[in-house]
Amino acid sequence: MDLSDLQTRALMIAELYDRHHAAAGRERWSTGDLALGFVGDVGDLAKLVMAVDGRRVIPDAEAKLGHELADCLWSVLVLADRYDVDLVAEFARMTDGIEENLRAEGGPATRTRR
Repeated sequence: MDLSDLQTRALMIAELYDRHHAAAGRERWSTGDLALGFVGDVGDLAKLVMAVDGRRVIPDAEAKLGHELADCLWSVLVLADRYDVDLVAEFARMTDGIEENLRAEGGPATRTRR
């Protein structure tokens, strides 16, 4: 799957959430609601990272980590759509800026990531 496929899938799920909320007599989540949900997911992710790193105990933390990362990604994809942000272009612009700053400071030009 590429980013476009991921965003399409995320938006399909957001639409299902909207329908679910409407059926329950609630309004569609606003961008503020989505952002607050994202913050909650980031908090859950931080706790899982701590558990995987041995700093707290959460049963099956390693198995839950991928799910929580995907939750966070879903929020980012939906928020980007709601605000009409081109994530590919913004990511390229952001990483180009970081690379330029690191090169100017004499830091390593590239690093190998897992």
